[in-house]
Amino acid sequence: MENIKFRDSKISKSIAELAKKSDHKILALWATDCAEHVLSYFMEYCPEDSRPREAIEAGRSWVRGEIPMTEARAAAFASHAAAHDIDQPAACAAARAAGHASATAHVAGNAVHAATYAAKVATYATLDPAEASSCTAKERDWQYQRLLDLQK
Repeated sequence: MENIKFRDSKISKSIAELAKKSDHKILALWATDCAEHVLSYFMEYCPEDSRPREAIEAGRSWVRGEIPMTEARAAAFASHAAAHDIDQPAACAAARAAGHASATAHVAGNAVHAATYAAKVATYATLDPAEASSCTAKERDWQYQRLLDLQK
């Protein structure tokens, strides 16, 4: 199979601009939604590894005020360790998305990184290289609409 390279869609700039204007907790919710949207790609390869799922839940728990930022950040590190443990590109990117989603509790800018890794999952999960850019664009469109919806 041909190696598929990630090429971001044009809407990524609009996402970044909207994110700059967004509340920290809205960004954390959005980042966890982006990570959860692609989590199945990690679970398919590592069904017994709960670290990315726990990172997503930690991010949401932080938003609800149930855990301190330090706990969410620890879950982020664990999810990144899960990414390091796997060599399948889509699964690795999904774990990184979850890690950045949880890390958004610490630094709001991590939300955009979570979304970018989720978009990478859409690219890497594509079996046909000719379809990669449309899969990435579809994921980015979903992300942009989700962030808009959370602003309401």
